[in-house]
Amino acid sequence: MTHIWIRAEERPNEQRVGVTPDGVAELLRAGFQVTLEEDPSRAISLADYKGCRLAATGSWRNAPKDAIIFGLKELPDDDSPLVHRHIMFGHAYKGQPDGARLLARFKRGGGRLYDLEYLTDDTGRRVAAFGYWAGYAGAAVALKCWAAARSGGLCAPLQTFSSAAALQHHIAADLGGDTCPKVIIIGALGRVGSGARDFCRAMGAEVTGWDMAQTAQGGPFPEILTHDIFLNCILASASTPVFVPASASSAPRVLRVIGDIACDPGSAFSPIKVYDRTTSWEHPALRVHEHPILDVTAIDNLPSLLPRESSEDFAAQLLPSLLGLHDMAQGVWAKAGAHFDNHLSILGKDSAS
Repeated sequence: MTHIWIRAEERPNEQRVGVTPDGVAELLRAGFQVTLEEDPSRAISLADYKGCRLAATGSWRNAPKDAIIFGLKELPDDDSPLVHRHIMFGHAYKGQPDGARLLARFKRGGGRLYDLEYLTDDTGRRVAAFGYWAGYAGAAVALKCWAAARSGGLCAPLQTFSSAAALQHHIAADLGGDTCPKVIIIGALGRVGSGARDFCRAMGAEVTGWDMAQTAQGGPFPEILTHDIFLNCILASASTPVFVPASASSAPRVLRVIGDIACDPGSAFSPIKVYDRTTSWEHPALRVHEHPILDVTAIDNLPSLLPRESSEDFAAQLLPSLLGLHDMAQGVWAKAGAHFDNHLSILGKDSAS
């Protein structure tokens, strides 16, 4: 019997979950053993889950070794060996500073990482993603930052919202009915870009949508500097051009806010070179230049602003793949495992050199 252990998210301001009560019921009917950790901050009430075994927050560390530990965001960085198979967003394959430490923990413990970002179908498309809601919430935060920057202020701390409508109402109050900004979105045709576009249009913003065709020449892209807000919605790779060079901070520009929704400043592939660290719910905006103001917002769990809607959407996309966990040597799990094996071997070579 395949045992899936749904862990609590131990990161602050993280209320999402990757399996809904209906999903647990499907897994149980399919013959899975399901353990659910208690998490009072989870957007979906514990009482809504029926039939699964309950466990204390963080008890996955002592779970049976054959259990598959499923969560969304990163594990606490305590440097302990990881002995289980883990499903999560690992952020370990693009040269991120924390990535090598995470892989080293798996290497020491003999566990395996099945990174949710690398669960792809035969066309290379991810089978499940929070992209739409990341774009939607990321656009909202960028507009909130822009509203604050107009008077020289920094964006106030963030909170969760019960619905998309509640988030729209909140940002509309910040904007105060004034003229909305001009926004340029790169990656406008993808999931993230479509969410960003939908929110901006709901707020009445003027939107310029770019995708691969507009960036194929490799830059520079002075058009970005003529907009009030730039939203980066692409998954960067080694071939991604620089969208905002370091020199843009002091260049003549209309641009006041960059919303790096892709949010990977630690990667060498990052196309935005005016900042080098993520921002947080408590401090959503990083001011990288004073006169004129340039703020960057780069939060790596944006869908958590709308935890219920984003959880239900993602869980519905992922459930068919979870039902295939009985055979991890096939399909999306085999491909994700191959990515892990490849990067673990690279880690071994780096260590040897």
